[in-house]
Amino acid sequence: MEIIETIDGMRKAIAKAKSTGKKIGLVPTMGALHAGHISLVKAAKKETDFAVVSIFVNPTQFGPTEDIDKYPRPFEADRKACKDSGVDIVFAPTVKEMYPQQNITWVNVEKLSEPLCGKTRPIHFRGVATVCTKLFNIVQPDIAFFGQKDAQQTVVIKQMVADLNMPLKIVVCPTVREKDGLAMSSRNKYLNAEQRKDAPLLYAALQEAEVFIGAGERKSSFLKEQMKKLLSISSRTEIDYISIADAKTLEEIDEIKGKILIAMAVKLGPARLIDNIVLDVE
Repeated sequence: MEIIETIDGMRKAIAKAKSTGKKIGLVPTMGALHAGHISLVKAAKKETDFAVVSIFVNPTQFGPTEDIDKYPRPFEADRKACKDSGVDIVFAPTVKEMYPQQNITWVNVEKLSEPLCGKTRPIHFRGVATVCTKLFNIVQPDIAFFGQKDAQQTVVIKQMVADLNMPLKIVVCPTVREKDGLAMSSRNKYLNAEQRKDAPLLYAALQEAEVFIGAGERKSSFLKEQMKKLLSISSRTEIDYISIADAKTLEEIDEIKGKILIAMAVKLGPARLIDNIVLDVE
């Protein structure tokens, strides 16, 4: 496995791989790798010939009061996880390498970036879309792999790729969960023992909504109220949002029908946790 820190070095390595006809897979990450990330690597290994993992804590997707300084950066552990998983290249550029001067060019996916997480993180998806565009230009993957846990991100990136005619495919892989249902996330490390006990309430609330829908309930307002009640079992949970929306447009719906996204963000101590499920409802 090779570790590359420069854009020029990455482009040369990719050119060499492509010259032998290899299909390139990219897993963009901010490091602090867990089983969810490794599932994306496994998908990349299965569907492509040459797996690249980028590790870059992207400053442009963090707001001024957010946790970029505290964000975990266990690079040696990440390197070992990538090597053990059969990754071909880890692309680990510095901030100076990716943003050598003040950035004044941005990729902004309108409408899809505004609801859900966009309401409280207004610059987040601009930063995500911009850094993904940069990574796609540098690595030139045939397929890029993302996790369903970041549902809004996947919708934004898919739209961006389609609108800008980028020559790659986006594959969204299932959310990987702990045994108690908590979606795996690098931010789970922020939770203390008591907060960790409460964290599975997010998935429990999503499952509660799914059960009600299976029993015939079709009113979003009722489902949201039941989810709020369940999350409120703990006094430590602070709900940022609960959304029931069209899975493609992310527009809120009153009546449950078609392919829907049920998503939430909940603050628990120092961590802001997100989770979601997608359902196809008759």
